[in-house]
Parts: sequence; C-alpha cells; structure tokens
Amino acid sequence: MSNVNNAAQSTAAAGDAANLKPIQVKLVLLGEAAVGKSSLVLRFVNNDFQENKEPTIGAAFLTQRCKLDDKIIKFEIWDTAGQERFHSLAPMYYRNAQAAVVVYDLTKPASLDKAKSWVKELQRQANPNIVIALVGNKLDLAATARGIPTEEASAYATEAGLLFAEASAKTGDNVIDVFTDIAKKIPLEQLLASRGRTGAAGASGAGTTAGRVDLNAGAAGRNQPQGPCAC
Repeated sequence: MSNVNNAAQSTAAAGDAANLKPIQVKLVLLGEAAVGKSSLVLRFVNNDFQENKEPTIGAAFLTQRCKLDDKIIKFEIWDTAGQERFHSLAPMYYRNAQAAVVVYDLTKPASLDKAKSWVKELQRQANPNIVIALVGNKLDLAATARGIPTEEASAYATEAGLLFAEASAKTGDNVIDVFTDIAKKIPLEQLLASRGRTGAAGASGAGTTAGRVDLNAGAAGRNQPQGPCAC
C-alpha cells in the first residue's frame, strides 16, 4: 500500500509542477565584444561550449525554464552584440528588463572598464529595480593569464550594489550559480502578481534557443549534461 501511496504522491507532485505557470524574467547580457557573453548563455541554456563561436549580430534571443523552490522561472534572455556599432540598440533590449548580466574578460583589464560603463548606463536608464550581476568570464585562464584581480572587481561590485562572480563558460564553473543568485534576488512574488501583463519576448532576435534547468540542483551536478527536470 505504501508503494501505491508513494507513486500517487509522485504523480501528484509532477502534475502540480506541470501546472505551474512560469514567471517570466527578462534578462539582458551586456559587455565588450569577445568577452564570452554568448558562450556563457549557451552554457546556461544548453550546457554546451563552442570554441570558435561566431560574433553575435544585433542580439540573439534564448529562453531557459528553471525550477527554483516551488516556482518555475522562464528566463527570456537577450544576448546583445558587443561591437560598438550596436551600442545604440542596447536600450531596446534592456528596457523593462528585470535582470542584467554585465560580462568582462578577467584576462583583459580594459573589458572591466567597459563593463563599468554598462553598469552606469543601466543604473541611469534601465528599470530602477533591475538586478545587475557583474561576471568575470574565462576563469579557466585565471592561473596563467589573469589581468584583473578578483579583489578589485569584487570591491567595485560591492560599492556599486551588484552581484558578483567569476565563471568559465568553457568549463561551466559557476555559470549556473550566476543565474541562481539572480533568480533569488528578483522579487518573484511581485512578478507573479503581474503575470497577466505582456511578456518580454516581443522584439525579434538573431535566433531562438530554449532549454531547462533545475536551480535547486546541488553544485556537484550543475556541470553535468542537463536532462529534463521537474519543470
């Protein structure tokens, strides 16, 4: 009888998860060209890495459904081009965004200066409640080619009120943690209350990719290939 009850409870739990409506979270990636924005989001969405990825033109649109506690989050991600000629398009993508990931290359000091300018622009023009994460990519090169001390970038992030992490799109280190920290910082209950409003995926992008991940997974499992999860 206990086996029957356990099976029934599992079925009910699966049904409840399936019936949960996702909370849409618009997220934009910003940063200088070649810092690895597209690689970070590809790792997050598909748990994949492409060594010679083509530069983004304009912006690419991706989605990722995530389970966090008892909620389903649908990240609607705008991966923007880093080339200066596309800078004027950025407001179209960060307008009304609930979150932003500003990326720099921890082997290139100039890329942190550019990241700081993006942060200032977001704080001046974006949603006043936007959650901003500063991410130093290419952690896999830190031992041999680091150009920006962790302490320097971390101190700036603290001063500016940002989330901070160093990550590697190549190895997957800390990538899931970045998005988990963002999800925990966003006032999901407020977004849930306004679920009926228009979604964030109204503009057209260079391409669309969708995935799913469980943000409740333990750290040991986060870099493994991502199969179907409870969401």
